[in-house]
Amino acid sequence: MEQSFLKELIKEQKNEITAHYIYKKLAQRIKSSENKGILQAISVDEIKHYRKLKEITEVELRPDMLKVYFFYYLSLILGLTFGIKLLEKDEASAIQKYQDLARTDPAFHEVLKDEEEHEKMLISMINEERLRYMGSIVLGLNDALVELTGALAGYTFAFQNAKLIALTGLITGIAASFSMASAEYLSSKQDNSTRESLKSALYTGAAYVITVVLLILPYLLLSNPYISLGITLSVVLLIIFLFNYYVAIAKDLDFKVRFIEMSVISLGVAAASFLVGVIVKNSFGIDI
Repeated sequence: MEQSFLKELIKEQKNEITAHYIYKKLAQRIKSSENKGILQAISVDEIKHYRKLKEITEVELRPDMLKVYFFYYLSLILGLTFGIKLLEKDEASAIQKYQDLARTDPAFHEVLKDEEEHEKMLISMINEERLRYMGSIVLGLNDALVELTGALAGYTFAFQNAKLIALTGLITGIAASFSMASAEYLSSKQDNSTRESLKSALYTGAAYVITVVLLILPYLLLSNPYISLGITLSVVLLIIFLFNYYVAIAKDLDFKVRFIEMSVISLGVAAASFLVGVIVKNSFGIDI
C-alpha cells in the first residue's frame, strides 16, 4: 500500500474514532430515548469502521478531543441535527477512500453502505423540536428582515434622526411581531392542537423580535443615521447568510439559491422604501 494512501486511511481512522466519541457523548446527554437509541446505533457503526481500518493500518489511535467537544457543544447549542449533519459533511471524503478499498476487500462494502445509507437514514429519523417549527421561525425571520429593513430605510431619509428612527422602528417591529405571532397561531390552529399552535406562534414572534433588536441596534449606538443604515444592511446580509447556512445543513437544502433569493428581496425592498422616503419627504416638505 502506498504511504500517501496509508496516511489518508489513518486520517479517516482517527475521524471514525472521534465521531464514535461524539455520538457516544451526545447519546449520554440527550433525554429523548428515541434520539438516544439512534445516536448509540451510529456510535456503534463508527467504532466498527475504526476497528476495520485498524486491521489495515495496524495503528492504535486516540480521538481528537478538541473536535469531540467542539461538535458536542455545537450540537447542544445549534441543535442535534445541525451538529450531526455538519459532522457527516466533514467525513464525506471517507466515502471515496472506502470505495477504493471495497474494490480489493469485499468487507468494506458494508462499511461503505453504512457511510452512504445507514447513517443518513438514522439521522433522518432524529426528532428535534426546533426543526419541526422551522417554518414558523422562517416566517418570523423573513417578515422581519423584509418589512423592517424597508421601514428603517424609509425612516432614515424621512426622519434623519438615529434615535427617532430606532424608536419608530422598535414600535413598528414589536407591533408587527405580535401581529405575525397572532396570524401564525390562527393559521396553525386549523391543523394542530392549541399547544402546538402556541409554540408555532412563539417561535414566529421570538424570531421576529430578535431580528428587530439586531436591526435597530446600530441606530441606538450611533448618531449618524446613514452609517447606521449601512451597518443594518450588513447585519441583514449576515443574518441571511447564517440562517440559510444553518437551514441548508440541517435540512439538506441549496444554500446559494436561498441566500441570493433572500438577499435580493430584502435589499430590494430596502432600496424601494428608501426611495419612497425621499419622494415623501420632498413632496410634502416635511422636516423633522
